Amino acid sequence: MLAKFWKRLESLGFYAPLVAMYLISLPILSLSRAVLMVWQSERVAATGIWPEMLLQGFRVDIIQMGLLVIIPLVIAPLFVHKSAWIWWRRFSFFWVVASVTLLVFMEATTPGFIGEYDTRPNRLFVEYLKYPVEVVPMLWNGFRVHVFGATAALLLAIWAIGRFMRPWLSQYRPASSWKHWLALPFVVLLVVFSVRSTADHRPANPAMFALTSDTMVNTLIMNSTWSVFHAIYNLKHEAKSSEIYGDMSEEEAMQQIRLMREILQDPRPLIGDADLPTLTRQVATVRREKPLNLVIILQESLGATFVESLGGVPVTPELEKLKTQGWWFENLYASGTRSVRGIEAVVTGFAPTPAQSVVKLSLSQDHFFTLASLFKRKGYWSEFIYGGEGHFDNMRNFFINNDFDQVVDKNDYTNPVFTGSWGVSDEDLFNKTHEQLMKHHERGQPFFTLVFTSTNHSPFEFPDGRIELHEEPKATENNAVKYADYAMGQFFRQAQASPYWKDTVFLVVADHDIRVRGDDLVPVKHFHIPGLILGADIQPRAIESVASQIDLPTTVISLMGLDAEHPMTGRDLSAEPEDLPGRAMMQYAENYAWMEGEKVVVLRPGKAPTHAVYDKTEKKLNPQEPPTDAEAMERRALGHVLLPSILYREQNYHLPDDRPAVER
Repeated sequence: MLAKFWKRLESLGFYAPLVAMYLISLPILSLSRAVLMVWQSERVAATGIWPEMLLQGFRVDIIQMGLLVIIPLVIAPLFVHKSAWIWWRRFSFFWVVASVTLLVFMEATTPGFIGEYDTRPNRLFVEYLKYPVEVVPMLWNGFRVHVFGATAALLLAIWAIGRFMRPWLSQYRPASSWKHWLALPFVVLLVVFSVRSTADHRPANPAMFALTSDTMVNTLIMNSTWSVFHAIYNLKHEAKSSEIYGDMSEEEAMQQIRLMREILQDPRPLIGDADLPTLTRQVATVRREKPLNLVIILQESLGATFVESLGGVPVTPELEKLKTQGWWFENLYASGTRSVRGIEAVVTGFAPTPAQSVVKLSLSQDHFFTLASLFKRKGYWSEFIYGGEGHFDNMRNFFINNDFDQVVDKNDYTNPVFTGSWGVSDEDLFNKTHEQLMKHHERGQPFFTLVFTSTNHSPFEFPDGRIELHEEPKATENNAVKYADYAMGQFFRQAQASPYWKDTVFLVVADHDIRVRGDDLVPVKHFHIPGLILGADIQPRAIESVASQIDLPTTVISLMGLDAEHPMTGRDLSAEPEDLPGRAMMQYAENYAWMEGEKVVVLRPGKAPTHAVYDKTEKKLNPQEPPTDAEAMERRALGHVLLPSILYREQNYHLPDDRPAVER
């Protein structure tokens, strides 16, 4: 039987063992997934998408197989000579046996891992290898059956796959193989595309397969080898932590937080313990019988450089009109230069670090605080509305796994007015937002909606005939911003005439400026962004204190009338005296700027801190000699950039009784 099988593959030449690997592995992975779904049938049935899970799971398996065959394909030319055929047979034999055995072993370990952590194997599977003294006794005492089962599966797989592949070791080289070699570049391209698995802007990632609000069910769609591969890949982004700036204990970092609160005359008490050191009790400054709803409009790349009253180009006339109707921030600064950093600040209140945003890091993909976590306990419905691909930058995965109830992306729009490279237009986005808000209002359930625009992104595509162009040609950032501003203005005219307006507070804020660059260590000019809080009974006010994006979520929940306990370190600007200089923090690659009023200290890896004064007129950092309070300011900066890294690493940024599933 095996002889007949290999006889049929004979015409494939050196591709034969790789094709055999696909034919063996894909049924194994699909069968494993089906068994796991039957085991978890109650939770799978609750999602109602089991056919899609199998289909998307097969797609993930194709991705995984592509990752396993790409290396032998790329090095195949090394074996082109006739004399090297025997070495190709041996190499490909051992490669196939090792690869399929790995897949089988990972699937065999999955039930035990799900039973313990409620997810497929992930970074913990690798991370725990660093602690054999602790892990080996744990496995032996608590998972002995699983250990024996996985070991048996490993040995059986080695034997069975080795026996299956043995005929290949005596396979003759085809007399004519030039067609196989000629096709190699096309085969490699096909495999690369299968790994990418999409023609969209970003290759497939776990976020693309976060189809439900059940984290564990989402992981069933994947296979365990790909889950661990992806976790290992992401580990490289976590290597850069705030310790590159210096050392400080968690206790001293918390002391710096307390000192800054005293400087800012913050009345809110810290009530946390060792597990939740930043837990804060916040009493709303606005008392309401019924707390308001919240809508956050996160504007893509809308820096102050596009707002005339903030010293920018006059392309946001609608925002300029709206600013007189609410709280307008004169000196608000983004925490970073990426959209996920803006999301991190505005949605989680988490301060920036040199590492990637927590939206993409592995330890924050579950049991990490978001506003949705807080609102869920208050009975709110939370959703994210986007015009592009929900899985971009891991957003869908992060939101769904951290208490958002729904993600609306480009697949949820019917007959959009305009679709560009980054999804539907902002016009369509805001029409969908209004539609959703009306549904929530009619349902009577309080809601939190995060809206993320995308028009102001290269290649700057938007529908014709909506605005008078600021300049020619059409596809420029200034024109895109003007269109995005137009679409937002249309939405607010609609919202102000709608029944949900009186019960809702709106926050309009940029995620970051469009191009953050300059010759300063940190180009503070390009961190300056607009911010506006309006709606319901919010009265006009200009906020002149230097503020950070992380101060916005803590401020809006107070204006909503919500008393809360949360781990956010941002300020409640509604409870502060108006004449404070304020503070902001900005992460620019590996440089970190800490600003108090006009004074700035920049922390850099391996170098002494640099002091400067920010000239708001010239929009320039002017270096200066360290002032008399330089050391104290440096310690405050270090404490505020080190603490987030500690909280992330220790998984201590969540609500009480919302503990991570992992025991440290």
